[in-house]
Amino acid sequence: MTSRPLDRLDSRILAILSEDGRISNANLAQAVGLSPSPCWQRVRRLEEEGVISGYRAIVDRAKLGSSEIVMIEVILDRHDDEVLESFGRAMQEMPEVLEVMLTTGEYDYLIKVAVSGTRAYEEFLRSKLYRVPGIRHSRSSFVLRSLKERQYDPSLQAG
Repeated sequence: MTSRPLDRLDSRILAILSEDGRISNANLAQAVGLSPSPCWQRVRRLEEEGVISGYRAIVDRAKLGSSEIVMIEVILDRHDDEVLESFGRAMQEMPEVLEVMLTTGEYDYLIKVAVSGTRAYEEFLRSKLYRVPGIRHSRSSFVLRSLKERQYDPSLQAG
């Protein structure tokens, strides 16, 4: 996080950009009540400080044939550097894997995977996940529906 707290305008800029990363600077400036030049300077500062780390296209996975999301909880056999690095590399190499999160609790990792259905998921398990050395146990849940997906919520800002 930035060393200085975000003000109301910065928070508003982040909220708008998180909903529409392609909004023009002129429209963004109008939406937050600034002229274009100061708005552009604020966005640049947020980028330079690392508050904005990049921009992405949101892809409709269903149109690409991978409409099913599966959340997989994984427990590793060991937690030494070799196993952790090997596991991390394996996850990076699997295109079905969308996110990998190190977690607290009973499971070590939570993995978000996109597949085209149960047969494709079985194939993913057999040919990829179960071949990763160091996995002791996994548990899967298919996502039925996503109720909320956000990258930023200004109400969560500390301060």
